[in-house]
Amino acid sequence: MNWGSVDVAKVAVEMSISNRSAEEKLIKDYREKGILATGVDFGGDLISSIPKIIERSLVAAKRSGIIKESHVHDGAVAGAAREAIMQVAPKATGLNAGGKIGIARSGEHISVCIFMSIGLLHLNEVVIGLGHRSLPDMK
Repeated sequence: MNWGSVDVAKVAVEMSISNRSAEEKLIKDYREKGILATGVDFGGDLISSIPKIIERSLVAAKRSGIIKESHVHDGAVAGAAREAIMQVAPKATGLNAGGKIGIARSGEHISVCIFMSIGLLHLNEVVIGLGHRSLPDMK
């Protein structure tokens, strides 16, 4: 099946909001449909965590076979992750944030979604950011 950018973005969002027990089933189900997906947790002060979030996104994408060892693929994931971070940063600057990164790819489409809770005492805000990039198909 030929999956488009919207389809891949939806999978990235679903991966970011899934819990660990559902994640493995989602990964398997989407792989059978031709979409590679993974998720990874993160937490801490958002601004100081930005490099760690991008690094975790890259490592997770490589480990799961979503991207190859290539600076073009690394750049696509890092760029999409940075875009997602910049969408949520205005609400989280200076506060502790924890959540999950969802990554999905089919063909030339790759999306990175960040779903997180921003904590201030017992008051939590929930935000989501999404980035998309195109890159050469791995076939």
